[in-house]
Amino acid sequence: MPLEIRRVAYDHPDALKLVDRVQEFYVERYGEPDYDPTTPSMFEAPEGAYFLAYLDDVPVASGAWRRSGETALGGTVTAEIKRMYVVPEAQRQGIAKRVLVHVETSAREAGFEVMVLTTGDLQHEAIGLYAANGYAEVEPFGFYKDDELVRCMAKRLAVSR
Repeated sequence: MPLEIRRVAYDHPDALKLVDRVQEFYVERYGEPDYDPTTPSMFEAPEGAYFLAYLDDVPVASGAWRRSGETALGGTVTAEIKRMYVVPEAQRQGIAKRVLVHVETSAREAGFEVMVLTTGDLQHEAIGLYAANGYAEVEPFGFYKDDELVRCMAKRLAVSR
């Protein structure tokens, strides 16, 4: 069955369902939800974009970017990856990589030079995905920069021709 990636609003009903599921994951993994202040307007063009991936019209993954303002890897025009998540029943099918590539392509097309992200030290799957796709660790930044479990990564985006 083909994967369909759609741009939606952050407060779309399907997006809210996946946000609830990822928050449950954070509580399970870290003992508490993600408190990073996130609002729907952060993902409205041209400041950001929010995507859902569907299999048979069922939302199975999310990924987004928002304007960052952080400096990383020598770039100042940065976008931050947010809400990368694949439901457990759809994991290990290459969906996360496809969503990641889609998010990167969208940000590059919007004029961003570098992608940055924050993840947690206990999210081994996420760290592996990002490292395998060219992300390097950078100095901690953002809401969780002082958290001992924070892992920040960045990647320069290839210029599209």
